Amino acid sequence: MRVIFAGTPAVAVPALAAVAASRHELVAVVTRPDAPAGRGRGLSRSPVGEWADEHGVEVLTPARPRDPEFLDRLRELAPDCVPVVAYGALVPPAALEIPRYGWINLHFSLLPAWRGAAPVQHAVLHGDELTGASVFQLEQGLDTGPVFGTLTDEIHPGDTSGDLLERLAVSGAGLLVAVLDAIADGAARAEPQPAGGVSLAPKLTVEDARVRWTDPAFAVDRRIRACTPAPGAWTTFRGERVKLGPVVAAADGPDLKPGELLVEKARVLAGTATVPVRLGEVRAAGKRAMPATDWARGVRVSTGEEFA
Repeated sequence: MRVIFAGTPAVAVPALAAVAASRHELVAVVTRPDAPAGRGRGLSRSPVGEWADEHGVEVLTPARPRDPEFLDRLRELAPDCVPVVAYGALVPPAALEIPRYGWINLHFSLLPAWRGAAPVQHAVLHGDELTGASVFQLEQGLDTGPVFGTLTDEIHPGDTSGDLLERLAVSGAGLLVAVLDAIADGAARAEPQPAGGVSLAPKLTVEDARVRWTDPAFAVDRRIRACTPAPGAWTTFRGERVKLGPVVAAADGPDLKPGELLVEKARVLAGTATVPVRLGEVRAAGKRAMPATDWARGVRVSTGEEFA
Protein backbone atom coordinates (compact mmCIF):
# COMPACT_ATOMS: atom_id res chain seq x y z
CA MET A 1 0.00 0.00 0.00
CA ARG A 2 0.95 3.62 -0.44
CA VAL A 3 1.10 5.17 3.02
CA ILE A 4 1.66 8.60 4.52
CA PHE A 5 2.84 8.62 8.14
CA ALA A 6 1.49 11.24 10.56
CA GLY A 7 3.34 11.94 13.81
CA THR A 8 5.40 14.52 15.63
CA PRO A 9 7.46 13.62 18.77
CA ALA A 10 10.38 11.23 19.22
CA VAL A 11 8.06 8.50 20.49
CA ALA A 12 6.60 8.27 16.96
CA VAL A 13 9.96 7.68 15.25
CA PRO A 14 10.23 3.90 15.94
CA ALA A 15 6.87 3.39 14.25
CA LEU A 16 7.87 5.64 11.34
CA ALA A 17 11.10 3.68 10.84
CA ALA A 18 9.20 0.38 11.02
CA VAL A 19 6.68 1.52 8.42
CA ALA A 20 9.49 2.72 6.15
CA ALA A 21 11.19 -0.68 6.43
CA SER A 22 7.98 -2.62 5.76
CA ARG A 23 6.60 -3.84 2.47
CA HIS A 24 4.53 -0.66 2.16
CA GLU A 25 5.54 2.44 0.19
CA LEU A 26 6.13 5.48 2.40
CA VAL A 27 5.40 8.48 0.18
CA ALA A 28 5.41 11.34 2.73
CA VAL A 29 5.07 12.26 6.40
CA VAL A 30 2.73 14.74 8.05
CA THR A 31 3.98 16.50 11.18
CA ARG A 32 3.37 19.64 13.20
CA PRO A 33 4.98 22.84 11.91
CA ASP A 34 8.49 23.80 13.03
CA ALA A 35 8.28 25.34 16.50
CA PRO A 36 10.50 27.56 18.69
CA ALA A 37 12.89 25.54 20.86
CA GLY A 38 15.92 26.08 23.08
CA ARG A 39 17.18 29.23 24.71
CA GLY A 40 17.54 31.00 21.39
CA ARG A 41 13.93 30.09 20.53
CA GLY A 42 14.91 29.31 16.96
CA LEU A 43 12.56 27.19 14.88
CA SER A 44 13.14 23.47 15.24
CA ARG A 45 11.93 20.56 13.13
CA SER A 46 9.93 17.85 14.91
CA PRO A 47 11.72 14.49 15.45
CA VAL A 48 9.47 12.92 12.81
CA GLY A 49 10.28 15.74 10.39
CA GLU A 50 14.00 15.37 11.07
CA TRP A 51 13.87 11.64 10.37
CA ALA A 52 12.03 12.26 7.11
CA ASP A 53 14.54 14.93 6.04
CA GLU A 54 17.43 12.57 6.72
CA HIS A 55 15.82 9.81 4.66
CA GLY A 56 14.68 11.94 1.74
CA VAL A 57 10.95 11.65 2.46
CA GLU A 58 8.59 14.53 1.66
CA VAL A 59 7.45 16.44 4.76
CA LEU A 60 4.04 18.11 5.03
CA THR A 61 3.62 20.62 7.86
CA PRO A 62 0.12 22.10 7.65
CA ALA A 63 -0.78 24.70 10.26
CA ARG A 64 -4.18 22.99 10.31
CA PRO A 65 -5.02 19.66 8.65
CA ARG A 66 -8.16 21.27 7.22
CA ASP A 67 -6.10 23.74 5.13
CA PRO A 68 -7.13 23.41 1.46
CA GLU A 69 -3.52 23.29 0.26
CA PHE A 70 -2.80 20.33 2.53
CA LEU A 71 -5.96 18.48 1.48
CA ASP A 72 -5.10 19.02 -2.18
CA ARG A 73 -1.58 17.61 -1.68
CA LEU A 74 -3.00 14.65 0.23
CA ARG A 75 -5.28 13.87 -2.72
CA GLU A 76 -2.36 14.19 -5.15
CA LEU A 77 -0.27 11.72 -3.15
CA ALA A 78 -3.25 9.31 -3.07
CA PRO A 79 -2.35 7.26 -0.01
CA ASP A 80 -4.16 4.00 0.66
CA CYS A 81 -3.78 4.49 4.41
CA VAL A 82 -2.36 7.01 6.89
CA PRO A 83 -0.86 5.45 10.04
CA VAL A 84 -0.75 7.93 12.93
CA VAL A 85 1.33 8.09 16.12
CA ALA A 86 1.03 11.16 18.37
CA TYR A 87 0.43 13.62 15.55
CA GLY A 88 -0.96 16.27 17.89
CA ALA A 89 -3.74 17.87 15.84
CA LEU A 90 -7.39 17.09 15.17
CA VAL A 91 -7.86 15.47 11.76
CA PRO A 92 -11.03 16.73 10.04
CA PRO A 93 -13.50 14.51 8.14
CA ALA A 94 -12.29 15.91 4.81
CA ALA A 95 -8.82 14.48 5.48
CA LEU A 96 -10.04 11.24 7.05
CA GLU A 97 -12.01 10.42 3.89
CA ILE A 98 -9.12 10.72 1.43
CA PRO A 99 -7.21 7.45 2.00
CA ARG A 100 -8.99 4.30 0.86
CA TYR A 101 -8.54 2.68 4.27
CA GLY A 102 -8.64 5.88 6.31
CA TRP A 103 -6.26 6.84 9.12
CA ILE A 104 -5.24 4.24 11.71
CA ASN A 105 -3.88 5.38 15.05
CA LEU A 106 -1.36 3.72 17.39
CA HIS A 107 -2.43 4.71 20.91
CA PHE A 108 -0.49 3.79 24.04
CA SER A 109 -3.24 2.27 26.18
CA LEU A 110 -5.65 -0.66 26.16
CA LEU A 111 -8.68 1.17 24.82
CA PRO A 112 -11.20 2.25 25.99
CA ALA A 113 -8.97 2.92 29.01
CA TRP A 114 -7.08 6.21 29.01
CA ARG A 115 -8.37 7.96 25.94
CA GLY A 116 -6.54 11.24 25.43
CA ALA A 117 -3.15 12.88 25.19
CA ALA A 118 -1.34 11.29 28.16
CA PRO A 119 -2.38 7.64 28.51
CA VAL A 120 0.96 6.36 29.80
CA GLN A 121 1.30 9.13 32.38
CA HIS A 122 -2.19 8.45 33.74
CA ALA A 123 -1.61 4.69 33.87
CA VAL A 124 1.47 5.27 36.04
CA LEU A 125 -0.20 7.99 38.13
CA HIS A 126 -3.17 5.79 38.94
CA GLY A 127 -1.13 2.71 39.81
CA ASP A 128 -2.17 0.47 36.91
CA GLU A 129 -0.29 -2.81 36.83
CA LEU A 130 -0.96 -3.52 33.15
CA THR A 131 -1.11 -1.29 30.11
CA GLY A 132 -0.41 -1.70 26.42
CA ALA A 133 -1.06 -0.28 22.98
CA SER A 134 -3.99 -0.30 20.58
CA VAL A 135 -4.28 0.35 16.86
CA PHE A 136 -7.70 1.72 15.96
CA GLN A 137 -9.55 3.42 13.12
CA LEU A 138 -9.34 7.16 13.57
CA GLU A 139 -12.68 8.97 13.62
CA GLN A 140 -14.04 12.25 14.95
CA GLY A 141 -14.50 11.08 18.55
CA LEU A 142 -11.63 11.16 21.04
CA ASP A 143 -9.91 7.77 20.55
CA THR A 144 -13.30 6.11 20.09
CA GLY A 145 -12.82 4.18 16.83
CA PRO A 146 -12.97 0.40 16.39
CA VAL A 147 -9.79 -1.47 17.35
CA PHE A 148 -7.75 -3.63 14.94
CA GLY A 149 -5.32 -5.05 17.49
CA THR A 150 -3.70 -4.64 20.90
CA LEU A 151 -0.65 -5.68 22.87
CA THR A 152 -0.02 -5.65 26.62
CA ASP A 153 2.89 -4.59 28.81
CA GLU A 154 3.39 -4.88 32.55
CA ILE A 155 4.09 -1.68 34.48
CA HIS A 156 7.05 -2.42 36.74
CA PRO A 157 7.27 -0.81 40.21
CA GLY A 158 10.08 1.57 39.22
CA ASP A 159 8.85 2.48 35.74
CA THR A 160 8.66 6.15 34.85
CA SER A 161 6.39 7.33 32.07
CA GLY A 162 9.49 7.71 29.93
CA ASP A 163 10.57 4.12 30.53
CA LEU A 164 7.16 2.73 29.69
CA LEU A 165 6.63 4.93 26.66
CA GLU A 166 10.03 3.91 25.26
CA ARG A 167 9.07 0.24 25.46
CA LEU A 168 5.61 0.76 24.00
CA ALA A 169 6.97 2.87 21.14
CA VAL A 170 9.07 -0.09 19.99
CA SER A 171 6.53 -2.88 20.54
CA GLY A 172 3.73 -0.69 19.20
CA ALA A 173 5.66 -0.12 15.99
CA GLY A 174 5.49 -3.84 15.27
CA LEU A 175 1.78 -3.89 16.02
CA LEU A 176 1.16 -0.98 13.66
CA VAL A 177 2.97 -2.67 10.77
CA ALA A 178 1.12 -5.94 11.45
CA VAL A 179 -2.20 -4.09 11.16
CA LEU A 180 -1.09 -2.42 7.91
CA ASP A 181 -0.17 -5.85 6.55
CA ALA A 182 -3.54 -7.27 7.57
CA ILE A 183 -5.37 -4.36 5.91
CA ALA A 184 -3.40 -4.88 2.69
CA ASP A 185 -4.16 -8.62 2.76
CA GLY A 186 -7.86 -8.07 3.40
CA ALA A 187 -7.58 -9.86 6.74
CA ALA A 188 -8.03 -6.92 9.12
CA ARG A 189 -11.06 -6.86 11.40
CA ALA A 190 -11.78 -3.86 13.61
CA GLU A 191 -13.91 -4.49 16.69
CA PRO A 192 -15.99 -1.72 18.34
CA GLN A 193 -14.69 -0.59 21.71
CA PRO A 194 -16.65 -1.72 24.79
CA ALA A 195 -19.12 0.79 26.18
CA GLY A 196 -17.76 0.31 29.71
CA GLY A 197 -14.32 0.86 31.14
CA VAL A 198 -13.82 4.28 29.56
CA SER A 199 -11.31 6.59 31.27
CA LEU A 200 -9.81 9.88 30.11
CA ALA A 201 -6.16 10.93 30.08
CA PRO A 202 -5.79 14.67 29.52
CA LYS A 203 -2.31 16.15 29.24
CA LEU A 204 -0.65 16.57 32.64
CA THR A 205 -0.07 20.22 33.52
CA VAL A 206 2.77 21.77 35.48
CA GLU A 207 0.42 22.07 38.44
CA ASP A 208 -0.43 18.36 38.17
CA ALA A 209 3.32 17.72 38.52
CA ARG A 210 3.59 19.48 41.87
CA VAL A 211 4.28 16.91 44.60
CA ARG A 212 1.62 16.68 47.31
CA TRP A 213 3.54 15.77 50.45
CA THR A 214 0.27 15.22 52.34
CA ASP A 215 -0.35 12.22 50.06
CA PRO A 216 0.81 8.76 51.19
CA ALA A 217 4.25 7.63 50.05
CA PHE A 218 2.90 5.38 47.29
CA ALA A 219 1.00 8.30 45.74
CA VAL A 220 4.04 10.60 45.93
CA ASP A 221 6.07 7.90 44.18
CA ARG A 222 3.46 7.44 41.44
CA ARG A 223 3.10 11.17 40.78
CA ILE A 224 6.83 11.68 40.41
CA ARG A 225 7.26 8.67 38.12
CA ALA A 226 4.22 9.70 36.05
CA CYS A 227 5.70 13.17 35.51
CA THR A 228 9.18 11.89 34.59
CA PRO A 229 10.54 13.08 32.22
CA ALA A 230 7.72 15.52 31.40
CA PRO A 231 6.36 17.82 32.64
CA GLY A 232 8.81 17.10 35.50
CA ALA A 233 7.77 16.63 39.14
CA TRP A 234 8.57 19.59 41.37
CA THR A 235 8.24 21.11 44.80
CA THR A 236 9.55 24.25 46.49
CA PHE A 237 12.42 24.72 48.94
CA ARG A 238 13.07 28.07 50.60
CA GLY A 239 10.56 29.57 48.20
CA GLU A 240 12.35 28.34 45.06
CA ARG A 241 11.15 25.59 42.76
CA VAL A 242 13.19 22.37 42.57
CA LYS A 243 12.57 19.36 40.34
CA LEU A 244 12.65 15.85 41.69
CA GLY A 245 13.55 12.53 40.15
CA PRO A 246 11.94 9.22 41.19
CA VAL A 247 11.88 8.39 44.91
CA VAL A 248 11.73 5.18 46.95
CA ALA A 249 9.53 4.61 50.00
CA ALA A 250 11.67 4.23 53.13
CA ALA A 251 9.68 2.01 55.48
CA ASP A 252 12.58 2.05 57.94
CA GLY A 253 12.62 5.84 58.12
CA PRO A 254 11.64 7.90 61.17
CA ASP A 255 8.34 9.72 61.53
CA LEU A 256 8.50 12.99 59.59
CA LYS A 257 5.89 15.65 58.92
CA PRO A 258 4.70 15.89 55.30
CA GLY A 259 7.51 17.59 53.38
CA GLU A 260 9.93 17.60 56.33
CA LEU A 261 13.52 16.85 55.31
CA LEU A 262 16.03 14.68 57.10
CA VAL A 263 19.62 14.49 55.86
CA GLU A 264 21.49 11.34 56.80
CA LYS A 265 24.98 10.27 55.79
CA ALA A 266 23.92 8.23 52.76
CA ARG A 267 20.39 9.45 52.02
CA VAL A 268 17.93 12.34 52.18
CA LEU A 269 14.39 11.62 53.36
CA ALA A 270 11.22 13.64 52.88
CA GLY A 271 8.07 13.09 54.93
CA THR A 272 4.71 12.10 53.47
CA ALA A 273 1.34 11.22 55.00
CA THR A 274 2.71 7.74 55.70
CA VAL A 275 6.36 6.62 55.62
CA PRO A 276 9.04 8.98 54.31
CA VAL A 277 10.53 8.67 50.83
CA ARG A 278 14.19 8.55 49.92
CA LEU A 279 14.98 11.26 47.37
CA GLY A 280 16.77 10.38 44.16
CA GLU A 281 17.95 13.30 42.03
CA VAL A 282 17.22 16.96 42.77
CA ARG A 283 17.57 19.81 40.29
CA ALA A 284 17.40 23.38 41.48
CA ALA A 285 16.43 26.16 39.06
CA GLY A 286 19.27 26.85 36.64
CA LYS A 287 21.33 23.94 37.96
CA ARG A 288 22.09 20.45 36.76
CA ALA A 289 20.41 17.43 38.33
CA MET A 290 22.44 15.87 41.14
CA PRO A 291 22.08 13.17 43.79
CA ALA A 292 19.97 14.36 46.72
CA THR A 293 22.87 13.97 49.15
CA ASP A 294 25.02 16.33 47.06
CA TRP A 295 22.18 18.83 46.77
CA ALA A 296 21.53 18.74 50.53
CA ARG A 297 25.20 19.33 51.31
CA GLY A 298 25.34 22.20 48.87
CA VAL A 299 22.35 24.07 50.24
CA ARG A 300 23.06 23.02 53.84
CA VAL A 301 19.63 21.73 54.77
CA SER A 302 18.86 22.53 58.40
CA THR A 303 16.96 20.33 60.83
CA GLY A 304 13.23 20.81 60.43
CA GLU A 305 13.34 22.45 56.97
CA GLU A 306 10.60 21.37 54.62
CA PHE A 307 9.54 21.03 51.02
CA ALA A 308 6.32 22.87 50.31
